[in-house]
Amino acid sequence: MPDEGITMEENRTKHRFGAGFIAGLCIGLTVAVIVGAIFSMRLRDYNDPTGALDAAAAQKLSLISSIIDKNFYNYTEDELTVEDKRDGMYRGLMDSLGDRYADYFTAEELRELMIDNEGVYFGIGAYISFDEELNYPYLTGIMEGTPAEKAGLRSGDVLVEIDGTSAYGMTSSDAASIVRGDEGTVVHLTIYRDGEDDYLGFDVTRGKVASTTVVSEMKEDDIAYIRIVEFDLTTVEQFTKAYTEVRNSGAKALILDLRGNTGGLVYSVEEIGRQILPEGVIYYKENSSGEREEHYCDGSHEIDIPLIVLINGMSASASEILSGAIRDYGIGTLLGTKTYGKGIVQNTIKLSDGSAVKMTTGAYFLPKGINIQGTGIEPDIEVEFDPDAYYDEGFDNQLDAAIKEIKKMIGQQGNE
Repeated sequence: MPDEGITMEENRTKHRFGAGFIAGLCIGLTVAVIVGAIFSMRLRDYNDPTGALDAAAAQKLSLISSIIDKNFYNYTEDELTVEDKRDGMYRGLMDSLGDRYADYFTAEELRELMIDNEGVYFGIGAYISFDEELNYPYLTGIMEGTPAEKAGLRSGDVLVEIDGTSAYGMTSSDAASIVRGDEGTVVHLTIYRDGEDDYLGFDVTRGKVASTTVVSEMKEDDIAYIRIVEFDLTTVEQFTKAYTEVRNSGAKALILDLRGNTGGLVYSVEEIGRQILPEGVIYYKENSSGEREEHYCDGSHEIDIPLIVLINGMSASASEILSGAIRDYGIGTLLGTKTYGKGIVQNTIKLSDGSAVKMTTGAYFLPKGINIQGTGIEPDIEVEFDPDAYYDEGFDNQLDAAIKEIKKMIGQQGNE
């Protein structure tokens, strides 16, 4: 076990529920937008206002590279190529921003990212995020019928080691890229789980996973339940189908479950918001120059039945845009625990050689002008999640509380 390993006593009370990132090359807690840009330049022609790439820096890089070539003894079995060194420099420049969401992607990594956004990949069928307090990646959710579920993995499991390599300090992207692999191959995961006296080991056989980001069903008394796991390219179509089906089935109320939803594509949350929100601003963004960009809903499909939104500490970014707009317009009730508090926006900018850089490019604000970065959104009705009841008895106490509350709303609506 690594020296930085997680002690059991420190984490007895840390419980998580829900889903966040696919176990592939995933972006933790982001509103990601793939945009195009072309960087084709020579150093001597580049005017760098920050001074990071001046002639002296170029000379020093050349000197360091020469020293490495003459002195570095590669004690690993991995071959170090010129491209590896260059990629390392690019990543180092992104790391220097102090932006934990900043990253550099090779052309191959960017292709994998695009595949993940399309919702189909090869892996184990788990969602991965990063715990800043523990400094380890962990599973925010498990897809039904996938290798992860069959192996017995759970939401909240902390990845301590992946194939014998310490996961300490690994971002969700780093962890997911290792967890992914060819169909039929096995990945060994060492897990810390609340309530266990020792680490757990799992051998999981990778398979093809088609991401189902929206699940729905009709509950008792014509109460519709829709859960959005994350916001990717498939989510809008899946939500539209589910929402249409429950409305056509005579739904008298809707419970929208955003627990563990760590975000995704802002396009998807906008399109879903336009299916339930009233006329007005869904959210607006401000970039580094202070320019404001507003995103509207025409209100033509405003929801007209009681609505409860389930949230928790891993409801972040895009899911906070949706739940925050619902709260600001007063069209629904938030139930659960306070959300994560991510009110900043990242863009992934593609370069001319097929690689890309990702960084924070602005902040978003809810309809009433509130930025929830670092603060989150408080629920209207606070209900702590009971993981023991859920995993031991299959009883979801937060969902049960939402059903009881929404029944009151239906009764009140009927008495008006």
